[in-house]
Amino acid sequence: MVNWSALSVFIVFFALVTVMGFYASRWRKGDLNHIEEWGLGGRRFGTVITWFLLGGDLYTAYTFIAVPALMFGSGFLGFYAVPYTIIIYPFVFLVFPRLWSVAKKHGYVTASDFVKGRYGSSWLALAIALTGILATMPYIALQLVGMQTVISAMGVGGGDIPLIIAFIILAVYTYTSGLRAPAMIAVVKDLMIYITIIAVIIVIPAKLGGFGHIFQVAGTELTKKHGALIISPKAFSAYSTLALGSAMALFLYPHSVTGFLSSSSRNVIKRNAALLPAYSLVLGFIALLGIMALAAGVHPKTNNGAVPALLLAEFPGWFAGFAFAAIAIGALVPAAIMSIAASNLFTRNIYKEYFNKNATHKQETSVAKLVSLFVKVGALLFILVLPTSYAINLQLLGGIWILQTFPAVILGLYTRRFHSLALLLGWAAGMIAGTGMAIANHFKGSIYALHIGGTTISAYAAIYALIVNIVVAVVLSLVFNAAGVGVGADKTSHQDYDHDGDAEGKVAPVTNI
Repeated sequence: MVNWSALSVFIVFFALVTVMGFYASRWRKGDLNHIEEWGLGGRRFGTVITWFLLGGDLYTAYTFIAVPALMFGSGFLGFYAVPYTIIIYPFVFLVFPRLWSVAKKHGYVTASDFVKGRYGSSWLALAIALTGILATMPYIALQLVGMQTVISAMGVGGGDIPLIIAFIILAVYTYTSGLRAPAMIAVVKDLMIYITIIAVIIVIPAKLGGFGHIFQVAGTELTKKHGALIISPKAFSAYSTLALGSAMALFLYPHSVTGFLSSSSRNVIKRNAALLPAYSLVLGFIALLGIMALAAGVHPKTNNGAVPALLLAEFPGWFAGFAFAAIAIGALVPAAIMSIAASNLFTRNIYKEYFNKNATHKQETSVAKLVSLFVKVGALLFILVLPTSYAINLQLLGGIWILQTFPAVILGLYTRRFHSLALLLGWAAGMIAGTGMAIANHFKGSIYALHIGGTTISAYAAIYALIVNIVVAVVLSLVFNAAGVGVGADKTSHQDYDHDGDAEGKVAPVTNI
């Protein structure tokens, strides 16, 4: 049965952001036939826009649907998302201004561009590009699952109809305006999310008898599901590696790199590393929605439906519609950025490198727009083929793959001692190991139990795969360097990593928003 009051409000706000999405092509108008304009917003976003863009980029349907669903289904394990978003920002402050500087100096649009310039290896750059595209697809799939969940909760359609609606909205919305559309809409989306969370943390605890009663009831309900509110010693390694591995992987995704490289200066990135933890506070409250849903006694068809069911049970239809719009827009913004970033990777590092070296800016952008549609189709296939009872597993699967680019990209910002062929073979070993562990779990989880003698150590498969990757890269680098195996030329210099401003040394403006 359709909830018309919720659906009406949902449509109004979604129509608003749709209009904004098409208007965005005229905002800070540039030549959208140039990939730096379509895919990076002309690298003109200042502190405020970058803050909203990265927040919209990183706090997604994963935040509103997947994390509470894991809390609802298993308890404490879902809270790993909070410490990992705290761990990440000191790392961002130290590392990513270096990537921005070298990218600005040499005109790099993707991490793969940097890897090619740093190591002089087209094969390694290709591996990084393909990994970025592959890892992005399950992450986009998670956003589509989030949109599908809230559309279904309002009683719209059945079967795959809500998923098809979500796909069409996303496809049309990104094609015209490029990165400007999600950047503009991220501001509205974040304001809506803050309003929703403030209402939720005030109203629901008051209706359910306070947080003490909520945790008491939730603890009892979780026991029935073989879950727990308190982490057990046996789960320490799983919990900690989920947090650490997710933090290390988060800003390696192409869409995260896109968000950083669209900044107007390296100082914008540093300021945002100091300001973005405000989102971590909100994430803590959002994670608790899964616990509140347990205490409220809602019974969604799947764990992913816990938050929509809670909102419908505890709020009038019009506010539930407002909250659903916030969640759906919260999925739309990052999915748009992700598809743009993946298409940038394909265009710059596959199409232009291997199919049309003399491609014009207009040809690059046309291909990027087309590829962004194919990436969304690939994301749909992940939903149709893989189990999505816990949508968070889609994001964790992408994390296993994208973390294998860590040695080439992040370590490459600091050292050139790794041999490019050793990095390529290390990447291959890590990808095979990580995918093998995911297959062993039937793609239903990312925690892998490693048996060593009589000891079992459960940890995030991405960490195990990264260890294999780095060991292979280190050992083979020593072997290849000792054997005198040739390496490609490094087109970067030491001072490039502290560069700020344009190629002539002018300082980039940092006062714009």
